[in-house]
Amino acid sequence: MAEEAVVVEAGAAESPLVAVTFQRNVHRKQKYLEAEPKALGITQIGLSVFQIICVSVFLAKGLSHMETDIPFIIASLLVVIAGSVAIAAQNLHLPTLRGCLGMQIVACGASVFNIICTLVKMDNVPSYCWHYYYENSSHNADTCHKIESSQDHFYAEGAVIQATLLAISAALAAYCCKVVNCCSPAPKMPVITVQAPPVQQ
Repeated sequence: MAEEAVVVEAGAAESPLVAVTFQRNVHRKQKYLEAEPKALGITQIGLSVFQIICVSVFLAKGLSHMETDIPFIIASLLVVIAGSVAIAAQNLHLPTLRGCLGMQIVACGASVFNIICTLVKMDNVPSYCWHYYYENSSHNADTCHKIESSQDHFYAEGAVIQATLLAISAALAAYCCKVVNCCSPAPKMPVITVQAPPVQQ
């Protein structure tokens, strides 16, 4: 009986009642789903397609310049691709999440480029109304000025949409970065294990 008590005490000394270990969080990929990537990806796609259609209409009607519109459309297509990858990354596959991070960074750059293009286009709106003053047609001149001012409002709306796309891309990139751990090593969580003392008989 005395020998059994010594064995139990020795075993208790080798394995403490409370053990603290640090383990990686196996559920860290779930952080990406907190960003609602499906909703944000669909928003990116929808707003970008809207911008592409509007710019294409202006370009087809001769109300805009091809030098700024073609790069604008290409940058908007990059944002559409980034939105598609954000939706696809919901499967939490690590290479897809890395691809999503890269595409969201590209989408941030594309959105900044589109904001600059929109502001340049807003500043360089050509005036079509000057010839109405020579024709003594004040009604047509007033209508033309209203159309020009609505075009300014349209470009201002485009700048706001691009700022929204920039914010969405930055948010998705931040969540991807948390999951992929590109900026810092993966955090480890403390795990406390409590072991029941052995029952003596």
